[in-house]
Amino acid sequence: MAATPLAGLRVLEFSHTVMGPTAGLILAELGADVIKVEPAPRGDHTRGLGGFAAGFFAAFSRDKRSLAVDLKKPEGQAVIHRLVPGADVVLENYGPGTMERLGCGYEQLAPLNPRLVYLALKGYLAGPYEYRPALDEVVQFQTGLAYMTGPPGQPLRAGASVIDILGAIFGVVAVQAALREREQTGKGQRVGSALFESAAFLMSTHMAGMAATGLEARPMPARRGAWAIYEVFRTADNGQLFIGVTSDQQWARFVEVFSLQELGSDPRLATNLMRLQERAWLIPALQDVLGRLSQKDIEASCERANVSWARVGQPGDLFTDPHLLATGGLLDVFISRTGGTDGRKVGLPALPIEFGPNRDRPGISRQAPRLGEHSRDVLAEAGFSADEMAGLLRSGVVVDGSA
Repeated sequence: MAATPLAGLRVLEFSHTVMGPTAGLILAELGADVIKVEPAPRGDHTRGLGGFAAGFFAAFSRDKRSLAVDLKKPEGQAVIHRLVPGADVVLENYGPGTMERLGCGYEQLAPLNPRLVYLALKGYLAGPYEYRPALDEVVQFQTGLAYMTGPPGQPLRAGASVIDILGAIFGVVAVQAALREREQTGKGQRVGSALFESAAFLMSTHMAGMAATGLEARPMPARRGAWAIYEVFRTADNGQLFIGVTSDQQWARFVEVFSLQELGSDPRLATNLMRLQERAWLIPALQDVLGRLSQKDIEASCERANVSWARVGQPGDLFTDPHLLATGGLLDVFISRTGGTDGRKVGLPALPIEFGPNRDRPGISRQAPRLGEHSRDVLAEAGFSADEMAGLLRSGVVVDGSA
């Protein structure tokens, strides 16, 4: 059974691309009724993105309903104002000042519902940078994450939208904290999360390391390692495996299983700290041994030694990952290049959490919506009459995509 701890919560989502849609997705798959408010007449521009972003809309819009409204018109703003009293949460990730210009900023909506929790997902929290435009990639370079990821002199963004997603997660944490406080006070509030501060938080360990050692942080490919065996090795059949030996007990098991008695008895390698000093010759020596073995044999030996290891995988490997397939870790999500009906279902990762003694995972109950697919339903639930809805549809203030 799918876990839905947030059932009964209603969310109005004003968002696009990754950060806002991810926050809405988390709330939706935890059971909240998330209404994605899309700009009429064309909808969320993410529907039409290409390249590596072609799957964004379908991936992050599942389990949501779509209401298409033209907020540039006063009548469209009035529609949202009628919905707000029945909402628990509004979340948005538009540029600074955009929601205010559309008549839907916190100061404009809070008087309509004193219990409203309003999540603003931005590039920066309050401060000198507050009104700068920002992107996931921008703050990766700004905070040093790109510097730490690439080789020396070649800063490189991470291989996924990690800051957009992390910022969304922190935003959801803030929402849940505000909802908990609302139980005590009866009042909602504005909460916020941002890309820059989320990326800066990831730098905490590097900053702390600099303070502790007095040394500058090196990019990860050239870092001062904490563990001697923490490396990618090539196999006899041209495979690649990462192997991490992170304790002296693991080292003892590793050398025994791989029949490396000579290394195991070498006094220069007695402790991890000592092995760190010998990496210049130790790693090539291990590569020489492992390079004569097949990937399957190395994997089996690492399992017996109970050390950490992993194949160097690619995203496509996850479609058939046996662990994900066995544990409900992949959800059947309909992916369309255009956000329409031209697509197919594929397994995408579920939220990485579980609940209760049965370890239930959040599931999927609704595929990504068509533009305005639920406009009529949402308006009817808010008390709009048939005549009112007809007028809004005729004027183009609201788009109906239910057909």
